Amino acid sequence: MNSRTVPPIYLDYHATTPVDPRVVDAMLPWLTRRFGNPHSADHVMGWEAAEAVETARAQVASLIGAKAGDIIFTAGATEANNLAVKGAARARRARDGRDHVVTLATEHKCVLESAARLAREGFAVDVLPVAPDGLVNLKTLAETVTARTALVSVMAVNNEIGVIQPLAEIGRIARSAGALFHSDCAQALGRLPLDVEGLGLDLASLSAHKVYGPKGIGALYVRRRPRAPLEPLLDGGGQERGLRAGTLAPFLCAGFGAACRIAGAEMDSENRRIRHLRDGFLARLQAAAPDITLNGDPAQRVAANLNLTFPGIETADMLAALEGLAVSAGSACSSGEGAYSHVLAALGTPPGRVAASLRFCFGRFTTEEETAAAAEMVITAVRRLRG
Repeated sequence: MNSRTVPPIYLDYHATTPVDPRVVDAMLPWLTRRFGNPHSADHVMGWEAAEAVETARAQVASLIGAKAGDIIFTAGATEANNLAVKGAARARRARDGRDHVVTLATEHKCVLESAARLAREGFAVDVLPVAPDGLVNLKTLAETVTARTALVSVMAVNNEIGVIQPLAEIGRIARSAGALFHSDCAQALGRLPLDVEGLGLDLASLSAHKVYGPKGIGALYVRRRPRAPLEPLLDGGGQERGLRAGTLAPFLCAGFGAACRIAGAEMDSENRRIRHLRDGFLARLQAAAPDITLNGDPAQRVAANLNLTFPGIETADMLAALEGLAVSAGSACSSGEGAYSHVLAALGTPPGRVAASLRFCFGRFTTEEETAAAAEMVITAVRRLRG
């Protein structure tokens, strides 16, 4: 057990974000005196809770250019991804016989595992490679998507290397073949301007805890006009347009909505500040150790992300040497499994370099002082481990 009394410097904002105090303020009333069930239609406490949920739904929708009625609340992005990938594929096969799914090798594990589940159900699944910069090859994608394709699923921002995929171009390819287009937008929400109409999205998965909201809630954007067919995963009382059964938690919905409202107002200035911190951090590291390299496209990436290789140093040794710094080797969902990053491997990165890489992610509450101190900690660790 870590005996440190001082918390580590947190540079793992892709794994999760701290809840913004303004979000906490929006949640508290719905945890105490305003505890009604939003699905209780016979009294004022239920009506108040339902109104809070609908306000939050509109706030989430506003951040992605959607209509409030297009937002389905879920328990998180993993559930949203499962519902989108499995639900859309099964619905398309039942409706018009399309039984082909296309995705990328760098997707989040919940998308890859959902695709694998569909393959076991008889779907044809193509998991496409990416270029060494982490970006999709649009020509290969266009050649793979056919009149048989039910769904194309490509994440907006990679959770490990931070690269931004060309969603609008992917959307045009999917639409030209009559396929649905889904994107895991968990890491893009609040970091990039998103417009579901302009990007041609039929389905988009979102997460509150990646945007300074609470854990335990996410959402799925489901296009209504033209309608994106979807088979539900859960059966129950018909909540959320019959697509996601279960009683909603107004305090979580209110927190998610407040987080989206704040992100919409502050995204531009926040990105400028975070990019300044990130670039200064990288400059310090490479001045001290020029062989440190960046994984993924250097330009097509979110402001917060650095995924770095430290040649000749095992990731486990670096993590052990950085006791006062909270960073990771990759996705939090795969942390502790003893497996190296499937994302870096998909880029064609040699195994020795995959095993020498760390992910740094900066956020709303990262300070200049923390960034400078973290850089010195990393430089010290590199020098010590290299003898």
